[in-house]
Amino acid sequence: QVQLVESGGGLVQAGGSLRLSCAASGRRFSSYAMGWFRQAPGKEREFVAGVPSVITSGTPTNYADSVKGRFTISRDNANKMVYLQMNSLKPEDTAVYYCAQDSHPYGKIRSDRNEYDYWGQGTQVTVSS
Repeated sequence: QVQLVESGGGLVQAGGSLRLSCAASGRRFSSYAMGWFRQAPGKEREFVAGVPSVITSGTPTNYADSVKGRFTISRDNANKMVYLQMNSLKPEDTAVYYCAQDSHPYGKIRSDRNEYDYWGQGTQVTVSS
């Protein structure tokens, strides 16, 4: 019943910026922590960033060490959207980026991909050098 649709990917030069968007369905979007993951060819899907649910909105967001200071995750609960602002992009950021919703409401941010039950189809981000 929950569907997630990513958009905003593309081809950019190193040092450029992109903003990814995730449009969510479902009645209880604000009750779930949301995350962004990415997967490059030959690599496992890895955690990129997470934002808490509305009940824990005062807790901090979480980022992979590789993107701290460059990426910013945010959410718009009224419109059921989650965003990933990506600045100072590097070639190693090249991957398919996925939006995901945690499987349990009001939980903490999780970095394990196995804790998420709902996934989008992904959007390709390619950073050239």
